[in-house]
Amino acid sequence: MKTLMRVFAVVTLVLGGWSGPVVAAAPDSFAPVVEPLMPAVVNVSTTQKIHPQARMMTPMFDFDALPDTPQTRQFKELFRQFAPPGGAVPLPDKEATSLGSGFVIDPAGYVVTNNHVVGEAEEIRVIFPDNTHYEATLIGRDPKTDLALLKIKADKPLPFVAFGDSDLLRVGDWVVAVGNPFGLGGSVSAGIVSARGRNINAGPFDDFIQTDAAINRGNSGGPLFNIRGEVVGINSAIFSPTGGNVGIGFAIPSAMAKNVVEQLKKDGVIHRGWLGVKVQQVSDEIANSLGLGKARGALVLDVGKNSPAVDSGLAAGDVILRFDGREIDEMRKLPRYVAESKIGKKVELGVWRKGKPITLVTKIGELPEDAAVEGGKAAGTGGRKSDNAAPSSRERVLGMQLVPITPQLRAQFQLKSSVRGLIIDDLEGAGEAAKRGLRPGDIILEANQTVVESVEALRAALGAARKSGHDFALLRVARGEDVMFVTVSVK
Repeated sequence: MKTLMRVFAVVTLVLGGWSGPVVAAAPDSFAPVVEPLMPAVVNVSTTQKIHPQARMMTPMFDFDALPDTPQTRQFKELFRQFAPPGGAVPLPDKEATSLGSGFVIDPAGYVVTNNHVVGEAEEIRVIFPDNTHYEATLIGRDPKTDLALLKIKADKPLPFVAFGDSDLLRVGDWVVAVGNPFGLGGSVSAGIVSARGRNINAGPFDDFIQTDAAINRGNSGGPLFNIRGEVVGINSAIFSPTGGNVGIGFAIPSAMAKNVVEQLKKDGVIHRGWLGVKVQQVSDEIANSLGLGKARGALVLDVGKNSPAVDSGLAAGDVILRFDGREIDEMRKLPRYVAESKIGKKVELGVWRKGKPITLVTKIGELPEDAAVEGGKAAGTGGRKSDNAAPSSRERVLGMQLVPITPQLRAQFQLKSSVRGLIIDDLEGAGEAAKRGLRPGDIILEANQTVVESVEALRAALGAARKSGHDFALLRVARGEDVMFVTVSVK
């Protein structure tokens, strides 16, 4: 009957002259997809010993000050029994356990899960749907992507699943989440891809798949399948005010996970590519100020010393539009593309510089694991006012009272000799600069990629932007130890 109604609906649309896209009906059952996959999805149980620090006991009363009588001697002896010398009371060790999910990716016994599932666990156990238990060894983990790889020893080839290509996923595609919610055992939920490329501030390479397939506590580390039975994501996080599923779950895309898993399997550690730049998102206003047309690319804030970016000729104010043949339509893609690049590889960079496209070549370095993007920070004034500046040197532009950097101010604020620009001494509360978030103590280093060491130079740069038909000008600003770009209206 359901099939007849579905056919009737399609015929009605056709006969009625429907010219829109044909929508595929939901599958009658996910069982044909799920049944062959379930044996490879496992529960991951971990145990970690917690060693509490000894608790210090401070007596509320000095028993030694009591008179020496038979009764008080009993109190003193009782206190000494429960308060060791030094006042430290040792606390017993505790065991913390956690449950998560994982999946076998190789018949030799390699299991993928989340880093936060295994954490600092001392014992890891993998449990299959048929209740077979294996002790697991941690091969390696990667906190930056929240992935970990385990290895179990079995006397037979194990059931496994394969990675698919998450880059082919479309919003609205069917997906199936399998895992161990709340420790109940293997469970299946179905939904659609709600969004792509989500940034939830979980790490430097956020590119999550969002789904409304039910994901709960314990699902972490479990696979997200497409309807062809391929792993397109690793369930990792949920958004929930209650702690339970509200239809907003996040999975690490397989396109990112495959590279990490392969490296962990080979070396047990992750080697990432490194360019050595700090970048900022290109807004519509920034694009307008640079004559870029639409907002795209990654705006270079700073270039690290002794980095591959320095050798390539990249400079602050450049916009990286293309990396190794791949378009950078938004800033967050660049760190991922660089990290996935082979160390030592020469790549081309498509760059927008001062209104023109240019091509640069760089050799990818290796990212130090204990450092993010390094170097290139300019020293700011920390919000202090320039008391040594002569009143006549203070001029206002866009609601900013500006002071050139004099030798006295450089010494007062301990500015490096390389720092050149104008100090914001004061702001009008309703002025353009204040509306854009600028503060007293900030240093304007450049305007439209031109160094400004005088108010006249700043006014000339703003006027040039206006004559070029731009509505906004781009200011490069130092604040404390940070550097940023800020747009201001020149209309």
